[in-house]
Amino acid sequence: MGKPRPKVQSTMPRFVILEHDHPHLHWDLMLEAGNALRTWRLATPPQAGRVLPVEPIGDHRLAYLDYDGPVSGNRGSVRRWDWGTFEQVQESAHLLGVELHGQRIQGRLELFEDGHSGWQLRFIPISRID
Repeated sequence: MGKPRPKVQSTMPRFVILEHDHPHLHWDLMLEAGNALRTWRLATPPQAGRVLPVEPIGDHRLAYLDYDGPVSGNRGSVRRWDWGTFEQVQESAHLLGVELHGQRIQGRLELFEDGHSGWQLRFIPISRID
């Protein structure tokens, strides 16, 4: 059985990107929305400068925010690839914009439907001045 990770205490909504090996390797982007996780399947992790196709899939349980391990029903296993908090900055029928504050990803994700290719994801990293 997989093991839950310690919960992160936060007043901001949380996100997780899970690496999932079933039925083929992909990544699941999950955004906390009340008592569920809005979820999209990605062929690759978000990458700056690339627009990636994404597939909206059904909501998932909040338990996945803190979980690594096997998925019930012989549906492979998941590993947290990134996690943290987010701020929703825009939402309409065809666009969702969020600012992610994760371990790997810091920046804006835009999920949008373009009418021709279905849903897409664009990642715009935060520029840092050191």
